[in-house]
Amino acid sequence: MAVIAHLRVPADSFELGRILELEADGTIELENMIPMGEKAVPFFSVSEDVRESFERNVENHPSVDRIVEVTRHDSERLYSLDWNVSRDVFFQGIIDLQGQLLSGTGTVDTWEFEIRFLTHERLGEFQDHCSNAHIPLEVGRIYNPVRPGTGMWYGVTGPQREALMCAVQGGYYSIPREMSTQELADELGISDQAATERLRRAIETLTENTLVAMQEERDEEFEQPLDS
Repeated sequence: MAVIAHLRVPADSFELGRILELEADGTIELENMIPMGEKAVPFFSVSEDVRESFERNVENHPSVDRIVEVTRHDSERLYSLDWNVSRDVFFQGIIDLQGQLLSGTGTVDTWEFEIRFLTHERLGEFQDHCSNAHIPLEVGRIYNPVRPGTGMWYGVTGPQREALMCAVQGGYYSIPREMSTQELADELGISDQAATERLRRAIETLTENTLVAMQEERDEEFEQPLDS
């Protein structure tokens, strides 16, 4: 069964972390890794407060062939990076073991990744790979996704999570109710109708990707013919 692992790595312990070096507080979000021939092209967003030093460091790095600004949005810019992934032992290990990079966030000192592996054994092989390469790897939460593609939040979006957590913590579902729909909406900064709809979508998505998915998987197991 596939597993998703949350990993933390020092920024200076792998090639891409050194390429994307930050000189000040800020973050880099790795949006995607697109295979293009023998290369893996990362797309990542950079906050405006570190953009200038980031561009200067990346453009001067010997492993980088080209960096392209793809889009701008408010205080962030999206870039693509043309680089030689074979020089990066960390990412080459992900590719060789057929891991799928779901997310990555970098700061001055540390990168945190969410990576899906086909099995627990593949994750173990990746840990051994990093150990042999002397890459300090801190493994955090490990879990089995209930439905493929839902990630650690089971498909519930950030705004939906915020609404659901605020409702539960504020007593919206308590008996007697301690928070009204309007109070919840005011807390979230949206209309009462939008708050109700956001809760409905969150509960529906969470139920579909956990209880319903688990029941479907259980039903499929019982439908399998017995070995003769």
